[in-house]
Amino acid sequence: MKVSVIIPAFNEAATIEKCLRAVVDSNPGLELELVVVDDGSSDGTGQVLSGLSIPSLRAIRHERNRGKGAAIRTGLAAATGDVVLIQDADLEYDPADYAALLEPIRQGRAEVVYGSRTLHPNYTRHSFAFFWGGQVVTLATNLLFGSALTDEPTCYKVFKAGVLKDIELRCEGFEFCPEVTGKVLRRGHAIVEVPISYRPRSAEEGKKIRWRDGVIALWWLLKVRLFG
Repeated sequence: MKVSVIIPAFNEAATIEKCLRAVVDSNPGLELELVVVDDGSSDGTGQVLSGLSIPSLRAIRHERNRGKGAAIRTGLAAATGDVVLIQDADLEYDPADYAALLEPIRQGRAEVVYGSRTLHPNYTRHSFAFFWGGQVVTLATNLLFGSALTDEPTCYKVFKAGVLKDIELRCEGFEFCPEVTGKVLRRGHAIVEVPISYRPRSAEEGKKIRWRDGVIALWWLLKVRLFG
């Protein structure tokens, strides 16, 4: 099973090499394809990538910043794996969790797997606002689509490649999460969740998502529910 790891990166020069090496070092034995999309970075992310010698690394650059969703769509078009896994470049999420994320797919129990931060026994909340914002988005997802998710906005989303590539995505920014979740659920795919670890970073450390992205997520969930 070949796993395409899509890593959107915008101004992540400080962490991108550490992230890529963590993915490789934490997952011996996996056939990995690392697809990094430098989303118009201006901090030297591209230069870091060009200086790396990592097997199966493919670096693609957007000449201007287009957003996380656009970067994922670019990465998806280039991915050749049997499974697609979304990884942020900031190391809030630990690549050591790949084995747990992939196991339901290996066993044939799932076509879509999400890593749930809230299911982990040592879950570290980012902040009151971020935690409850995520819970509101998750609750809205469950109400609109009849699901039972615990952590819809999680980064770790894993798909059989055919499932994801068969979905028409239009997202440009952080609305990737609600759009893909809503469309997966509308198509009748069950989403299996597994516990994952999480180390939140602050805005000062480079975290980019803001409260308004939660409002946008709710709108996208409603739009997908009503209009597909």
